[in-house]
Amino acid sequence: MAVARSSRSAAATPRTGAEIRAAFLSFYEERGHKVMASASLIPEDPTVLLTIAGMLPFKPVFLGQQKRPAPRATSSQKCIRTNDIENVGRTARHHTFFEMLGNFSFGDYFKQQAIEWAWELSTDLFGIDPKHLVVSVFREDDEAEQIWRDVVGVNPKRIIRMDEADNFWASGPTGPCGPCSEIYYDFKPELGDEGIDLEDDERFIEFYNLVFMQYNRDAEGTLTPLANRNIDTGLGLERMAQILQKVPNNYETDLIFPLIQTAADLAGVDYHQLDDAGQTSLKVIGDHSRAVTQLICDGVSASNLGRGYILRRLLRRVVRHGRLLGIHQPFLVTMGQASIALLQDAHPSVIERQEVILAELEREESRFLETLERGEKLLAEVLESKPKQISGAQAFELYDTYGFPLELTQEIAEEQGLDVDLAGFEQAMEQQRQRAKAAAVSIDLTLQDAIDQVAADLNATAFEGYDLLEQSSSTVQALLVNGEAATSASDGDVVQ
Repeated sequence: MAVARSSRSAAATPRTGAEIRAAFLSFYEERGHKVMASASLIPEDPTVLLTIAGMLPFKPVFLGQQKRPAPRATSSQKCIRTNDIENVGRTARHHTFFEMLGNFSFGDYFKQQAIEWAWELSTDLFGIDPKHLVVSVFREDDEAEQIWRDVVGVNPKRIIRMDEADNFWASGPTGPCGPCSEIYYDFKPELGDEGIDLEDDERFIEFYNLVFMQYNRDAEGTLTPLANRNIDTGLGLERMAQILQKVPNNYETDLIFPLIQTAADLAGVDYHQLDDAGQTSLKVIGDHSRAVTQLICDGVSASNLGRGYILRRLLRRVVRHGRLLGIHQPFLVTMGQASIALLQDAHPSVIERQEVILAELEREESRFLETLERGEKLLAEVLESKPKQISGAQAFELYDTYGFPLELTQEIAEEQGLDVDLAGFEQAMEQQRQRAKAAAVSIDLTLQDAIDQVAADLNATAFEGYDLLEQSSSTVQALLVNGEAATSASDGDVVQ
């Protein structure tokens, strides 16, 4: 079968972020998929803090713990990831907040249909010339390679086998998983088909991931076939916008750049005239402004724990990068208003929660500015002793206790002709990471069936938090000890 060429005219190709989102959902709705609303960024899944992928709301369905909403579904799911937050703004496509377009099959169609539709969507609906496309498959997945080569007609040299790190997907340490196949956009097809290296971020961007979810992994790492073979896909909205809008990075698409422009206007700078550091600061502000708006909208409040800490960290990074650009007056409310205006059509709940969002932004910025003032006073005391260097321990205390950014400590120290002991700072940071890791609780999702059975035998709990401000009493109704219902536990037992 020859590789299909797009018959869609350029004028009809979706371009804006809103058009891409709508076109994707319509494409799969026309093919029997139920359109599902985006779930909250606060997941029901206890193994993760935030919704990190489009499939997460469907995880109990894949595990057979919940009834499927339909044989096929499609959604545009809002997601938050902060595992590589330091790359935000520095690379072309790292984000904390992003939207994952997905199509899902719950025991209905499988590998071949998912592959054929993904190719049709990419080349016909989105009008991408196949010469710009490369696909990857799991190194042991002969079936997927055969479908791409013999059914779709992809050049075998543009089908790349990759290992588990890239092409075996899992939603967490336990739970549903399976091999996957990814579609990459090639920005430089003129370089040819020999020696393709999909790790070359300058040339390739992965935009569509097709997961063939057919296994369940338990706490020991054992894979067992799921009752039904499922399809879970994810197409990055921001990445497709970059490709179709032909801009250098995701940040300059219509999904984020209006926020960058708002921040640039506040700072009195021109984004296109700034050096890399200045552009990075504007990108961080643009990215994080979307993230904090959506987090607060979904019920997260700034704190020093869990989701609240993630929100607080993002908010403070916005303020810090604003200061680096010369914005010293409060500006989070302005960024929040711009974010709401940008997000309201796709996510109308931000309008409904507008007052809450803006109040939280104003309150947290005010707190942080006070924190910065205290940190600046402490740093001034350190500088008064005329040290030869700001020690790593001092820099970490400023960072950890006062929320004082390392970059700001470095900037002020540099003004005094000093540097900061970065190795000592990183050592103190690593010690904190180890303490946090030691305190972390690992949750085994494979116990969910036992938990559900115990819960089914009990009366429902009435949540009173919407009506009461005072602490109320509660009673432990049941225990699971080592995965089994029990009335008591001993030292060393795993208890839920």
